Amino acid sequence: MVQSCPEASPMKWHQAHTTWFFETFVLRPFLPDYKPFREEFRWLFNSYYNSIGEAPPEKQLRASFSRPSLTEIIAFRTHVDEAMEELFANEIYDEAARRIVLGLHHEQQHQELMLTDIKHAFFSNPLRPVYEDAALVGARDVSRSEFRWHRFHGGMTEIGYQLDSTGCLDFCFDNETPRHKVYLEAFGIANRSVTCGEYLEFMTDDGYTRPEFWLSEGWEPVRKDGWRAPLYWERDATDSTGWRIFTLRGWHPLSALLDTPVCHVSFFEADAFARWRGRRLPTEAEWELAANGSSIHGNLLETGRLHPAIACSDGLNQLFGDCWEWTASPYTGYPGYKPLPGALGEYNGKFMSGQMILRGGSCVTPASHLRATYRNFFQPETRWQFTGIRLAE
Repeated sequence: MVQSCPEASPMKWHQAHTTWFFETFVLRPFLPDYKPFREEFRWLFNSYYNSIGEAPPEKQLRASFSRPSLTEIIAFRTHVDEAMEELFANEIYDEAARRIVLGLHHEQQHQELMLTDIKHAFFSNPLRPVYEDAALVGARDVSRSEFRWHRFHGGMTEIGYQLDSTGCLDFCFDNETPRHKVYLEAFGIANRSVTCGEYLEFMTDDGYTRPEFWLSEGWEPVRKDGWRAPLYWERDATDSTGWRIFTLRGWHPLSALLDTPVCHVSFFEADAFARWRGRRLPTEAEWELAANGSSIHGNLLETGRLHPAIACSDGLNQLFGDCWEWTASPYTGYPGYKPLPGALGEYNGKFMSGQMILRGGSCVTPASHLRATYRNFFQPETRWQFTGIRLAE
């Protein structure tokens, strides 16, 4: 039942909500005579689909509902799984198939969110429990990739997902379309993410107390919430750096993680660091151009590391995995964007205000969930996600 911040959710809510998605958008409309598990669940596990009906008020934490129990939620899942098997025994029409594939990707998003929520919940607990009691592999044993720039010529390029005209079910989210032309000036992009050691230099140079580096909206949480370091960093006089970092594998001294990407920073912190370095964040179009042609490999969920790793190879590193990378681009619709019809149009389109784009995935993102065109988005003060920094100029 733990919900340690408004952005997070209890574990049993994640399981119930992803089950609710299949019941609401697949079984109710496409399986004749389907009987819902409990009608109350239509309201209780709705997140933000206003077209479906009312949902619990946003100010009411999901942890405030002690029932249904986990046992009943598992029974709900079993009920929906059995009904899905019945649906699969019938002819699956295109619209039902599209919704099933969307539901699978939706579930992958929640698998990632569960790990971010567990980390925040354990950090918020004064006992600081450990999710997985094992050493961080390779924290000290490889050499960091030296910082360098990769240059790209300016000109016209295309970004966005190229829909398959044959009608096959190759997947993308609606906000990745339509593919369209953009003009870019020549630019350079860093070969790897900013490291903890580099970010520590920003902190040591009083980066958090110098307003000239901060956007006005970002300076407010620095003052009000007392930001002095990334989330999960804590003072530690026993380490040579004076800091330690909380991970899903427990506490680790910062001195052992200096060459790993800095993580759990807000857009405002990423932007302030870039200004301090005399650089900037890449736009999402620049990031996508740099990532085009790159295979989806890196420190993703399948590695089991559950924490960012050191970049140690030549070329463009860490485009996929390790940390979601903030871009300088606000989350808006592409030219000609049309949300999905009906309630599913609320999946992405309704959030196109006050959010910033992130690219690339993190160490807790499933590899099969990602594409170079994938557009993640969060509010600029978000820190509980696995979010990091890549510089551009």
